[in-house]
Amino acid sequence: MAMKRIIPFLMAAILFDACAPKTPVTRKDNTVDDYFGTQVADPYRWLEDDASEETAAWVEAQNKVTDAYLKKIPFRAKLLQRLTEVSNYEKVGVPGKRKNGKWYYYRNDGLQNQSVLYEMDSPDAEPHVFLDPNKLSEDGTVALKGVYFSNDGKYAAYTISRSGSDWEEIYVMDAQTRELLEDHIVWAKFTGASWRGDGFYYSAYDAPAGDGHEFSGKNEVHKIYYHKVGTPQADDQLFYSNPAEPLRFYQVSVNDEETMAFLYEDGADIGNNLYVMDLRKPGSKWVQITKDMKNSCTTAETDGDKIYLFTNLDAPMNKLVVTDIKNPRVWKDVIPEGDCVLEDVSFITDLIIASYSQDASTHAYLYSLDGRRIEEIHLPGVGSAGFNCRKGEPWCYYSYASFTTPGTVYHWNIETGESTVYKQPQTAFDLSDMETEQVFFPSKDGTKIPMFITHKKGIKLDGGNPVYLYGYGGFNISLPPSFSASRVPWFEHGGIYAQVNLRGGSEYGEAWHLAGTKMQKQNVFDDFIGAAEWLIAKGYTSPEKLAIVGGSNGGLLVGACMTQRPELYGVAIPQVGVMDMLRYHKFTIGWNWAPDYGTSEDSEEMFKYLYGYSPLHNLKPGTKYPATLVTTADHDDRVVPAHSFKFAATLQECNAGSKPQLIRIDSKAGHGGGKPLAKVLEEQADIYSFIMKNLGMKY
Repeated sequence: MAMKRIIPFLMAAILFDACAPKTPVTRKDNTVDDYFGTQVADPYRWLEDDASEETAAWVEAQNKVTDAYLKKIPFRAKLLQRLTEVSNYEKVGVPGKRKNGKWYYYRNDGLQNQSVLYEMDSPDAEPHVFLDPNKLSEDGTVALKGVYFSNDGKYAAYTISRSGSDWEEIYVMDAQTRELLEDHIVWAKFTGASWRGDGFYYSAYDAPAGDGHEFSGKNEVHKIYYHKVGTPQADDQLFYSNPAEPLRFYQVSVNDEETMAFLYEDGADIGNNLYVMDLRKPGSKWVQITKDMKNSCTTAETDGDKIYLFTNLDAPMNKLVVTDIKNPRVWKDVIPEGDCVLEDVSFITDLIIASYSQDASTHAYLYSLDGRRIEEIHLPGVGSAGFNCRKGEPWCYYSYASFTTPGTVYHWNIETGESTVYKQPQTAFDLSDMETEQVFFPSKDGTKIPMFITHKKGIKLDGGNPVYLYGYGGFNISLPPSFSASRVPWFEHGGIYAQVNLRGGSEYGEAWHLAGTKMQKQNVFDDFIGAAEWLIAKGYTSPEKLAIVGGSNGGLLVGACMTQRPELYGVAIPQVGVMDMLRYHKFTIGWNWAPDYGTSEDSEEMFKYLYGYSPLHNLKPGTKYPATLVTTADHDDRVVPAHSFKFAATLQECNAGSKPQLIRIDSKAGHGGGKPLAKVLEEQADIYSFIMKNLGMKY
């Protein structure tokens, strides 16, 4: 690579001023693609090569400009200090009991980079460290993804990721002595460890070519292996592979009794195929339970020959059915489809706890095994809850959180029906003067869209309030009420937090999801734009006081909305976003998003639709865009950073206004999962200080 291509970036990086930072002029080439006769230029294609020296130089130059800008924000250091203070409280997960009689839960003493797994003899006994991921790296960038105990309680396999990557490694430890064994598995991905005997099944890809593109290369042919404890990975048995379908995911799960194995196949559509194998019979073959990948079906529990399935087949709001391994295609409804979305089921003694989403918040009920509703489990308020209990056991714990209540763990007494606090955070902040309201506003086509708004009591609706508007809208993912300590300083300085439940999510079942997919994706953007317009019309805020934020598919949301209505917002924060809708499916596992998005190769009609909203391709020269901070990370192998690189370069080229157009590129970080707390706090300090400065707020 010629040195002359690098020097201009480095020189431009130091030419900035406090009001309008001058960003590097990015080299353009003549790359053009032909889509059904339409010529589409891609002049920054070279930024897709994340292993090149030229891309590395561009990243360094961009970060220099961004870092210099952020450091000049006078209150940035104080904001980081406050974020650290409000995050410094004990956080405890929901305890659960294993077959070895021990209890386990995660705990963070406040500012630990990663939460620690503790072991107890009982829920009220003294906890002891079982596995501390903070000791796996000096900087906290090795994250614990999951811990999987063997059914006899002898072993624990655990998965880790490094620097935020989706690539996983598996280690095994003696669960009694906590001694780390020699077992070590690499290049696993989208996997757990499902035990059978003295070994486990896991999912992996072949090792990458080693050409420096481990974090952007396309992943194909997902395989399932069986690993026996005490043997090298090279001796692992290939249990299942389907080279005829290279763009699908495969996982195996085994029930606790090790009598049944289930094979999940997904990636071809919005649902999955499910197979079962009777492990009690030597030579058993897979029996297909479902074969329509337009619907989802997962195993909820087994009991003898009975299999309880959670599905949306012929039930857009979901239902629970029961079948038998001897005839697994004959189903009987246990909890039929209702008016609200059935989100989850948990088995306790010989009963079922069913969790529903009603207008995006959790409601829980107790059912008998024959589907009779017994009673409602009264939760502390309007929020979200997750239950932990086991079939045949009388205990039940659940977590609860809201926009103003940090995650609190409760014990639910099955005999009295009462909830008591098990662990409650002791915080260094007071949100008693805050309140949350839920509103419903019409989208462009008249559809009523729900939105939560959290603010100080008694605010004036004079258009002068700063608003942080957040959304996602995709992949059947719901946005229930949640707590984030990062919002506390925002609230303390008069900020309003608005969270909108867009189509594309799961808030109102599969129909709501489908209404925001493929050639209906514009509905999602219309919903978000409608939320902004409603907040302005009702006097909560004004365009110059409104910031829009979203990550991943939500980054696409922000990118599309800021290109369609740039005048509507004061600040835009597209985080790790899917910005190139014509090429997203060519990287890592981007092909898996096609059921929601469609691809530019499907048809001319689909290409034109994607081209019509793709954030990268709808930036227009001479346009005044809101102050924008694009965020990504060098190890993001979910949504590769090239999306953000090309979008930022094009945005900087097209912007005609004086507002900053910057990109923040984190190092040793990925899509967001497992990011150490220190990095999270630094990132949130940068984002919030950027927003507050550009909305004219004082700290």
